[in-house]
Amino acid sequence: MENKIGKIIKKRIIIIGILLSIIFMILSSRLYYLQVNKKDEYTLNAMKQRGKEFSIYPNRGTIFDRHLKPITNNELTHTIIIEKKLLIEDQELYDKVIKSTSLDHEELNEEVHRSKDLLQIPLKNINLFDYDDNRFFIVDTVKRYSKGNPLAHVIGYTSKSDNVGESGIEEVHNEFLSTEKKTSFMVEYDRDRSMILGGGYYVNQNENINNPSGVKLTVDLDIQNIVEKTLDAERLNGAVVVSEVKSGDILALASRPNFNQDNVDISFTSKDTPLFNKAIRVGYPPGSIFKIVVLLSALEENPEIKNDEFYCPGYEEVNGERFKCSSVHGKISIEEAFAKSCNSVFIQLGRKTGPQNIINMAKKLGFGSKIDIGLSEEIAGTLPQDDETLGAAIGNISIGQDKLEVTPLQASNLLTILANKGIKKDLSIVKGITNKDGKIIKDYFKEDDHRIIDKRSAEYILDRLRDVVQFGTASSMDLDNHGGAGGKTGSAEGVLNRQYVVHGWFSGFYPSMNPKYIITVLIEDSDTGSLRALPVFETIAKSIYKNNL
Repeated sequence: MENKIGKIIKKRIIIIGILLSIIFMILSSRLYYLQVNKKDEYTLNAMKQRGKEFSIYPNRGTIFDRHLKPITNNELTHTIIIEKKLLIEDQELYDKVIKSTSLDHEELNEEVHRSKDLLQIPLKNINLFDYDDNRFFIVDTVKRYSKGNPLAHVIGYTSKSDNVGESGIEEVHNEFLSTEKKTSFMVEYDRDRSMILGGGYYVNQNENINNPSGVKLTVDLDIQNIVEKTLDAERLNGAVVVSEVKSGDILALASRPNFNQDNVDISFTSKDTPLFNKAIRVGYPPGSIFKIVVLLSALEENPEIKNDEFYCPGYEEVNGERFKCSSVHGKISIEEAFAKSCNSVFIQLGRKTGPQNIINMAKKLGFGSKIDIGLSEEIAGTLPQDDETLGAAIGNISIGQDKLEVTPLQASNLLTILANKGIKKDLSIVKGITNKDGKIIKDYFKEDDHRIIDKRSAEYILDRLRDVVQFGTASSMDLDNHGGAGGKTGSAEGVLNRQYVVHGWFSGFYPSMNPKYIITVLIEDSDTGSLRALPVFETIAKSIYKNNL
């Protein structure tokens, strides 16, 4: 009996020993996990309780250009972290800060007033400060947006309060861009005594490198900079789009006036609508650009019409309304009428073809609907409908006026189709979602190429566009030694700030043979119409040639 009880006790001891061993192993594993895997997290939390955290790197993922040049998170600046009380009481130190910061007296005082204890103040000059002075810290900081705000209308901006994308790529891909963990600087600070204890630490909250946290664009920063410098040098408002013929990739997209991504509030009340991306968000009458659509429609109805001869008396009357031409051209062929942008001949073509056929061709070429390059602000533009095509309306439709409104992006889409000899490319500005180093994790969806118009018609129009530059309305451009070009001018009456103005267009391809680029220029309120757009196109094309891009 005693032997049996002993065995039971021994068995229980073994079981208890095994259970204690298992519990010990579990506790040891948990302790190891907390000490190794959670060490940084708990250390950071402990530091937060006895200190204050300052962001020194944007809490958003990087946006790259096509060559993986960072467009955001790429500009280094300096900041000083200093006690509010010290700054107020030490006049000498205050004087050094005001001389070194980019803030004026009023802005600096506002920062001091808002702060409870420690301030982080941007500096443009750090030479006045002694790094051995332990009363403050000089810290390198990476800015989200670069000086001059390149590609601002595409990148967009974020809200100040909650780090959420409000427009552009920042808004469309906020889900991925907002996953980036920040790098910060932690200051040991005694809140009760309002004093720095002496310690400052860099904290890097690393995450899995393969997490989607960045966006790669199709934009080429070198070409984008050329476009923006050209517009700014001439102080022009409007938009420019540069796309690649072969791929349909958007290489540059600029809108003017520009805006400050770090101070968006001041732009909301501006009458020039600087926050509007005018390449995709504003519709303009296309003027003579639309004559391309009229001619394509006429060729589709009757391919032999290109052999007809026309007569221009200097005007054309439709239902009692007179439409003027730029000149009395007399007897004239379609080729000459296109090159010289003869309103009379194109109204005659429009009447023969009919408004509905022209509108149908326009829809086929992407007008009246979004191109959808990957930005949410894009609009569809407008095409005349129903009663808007009746009576004298065919006169306005034939020369791209009145109820017609298109975006510069839509004009680029038209020229891209022509340069690809009738094949539509899916234009886009996003390559894909990337990890933090720019490696593509998910490609941006693109539709397959498909034919929109007959190859012979497209080739015929391409030759006519070359005529425009050779001896037509764009002959003032000097590109013969830089590869030549082809394109169409346009001057169109529109409304801007409740006033009637003339907008200037030129949308074309470069170089002339085997085109590589489509460049569309829209200049708002152009006193000389398309003549203001031509030098912009010429400068961009020559800069691309000079830089071998």
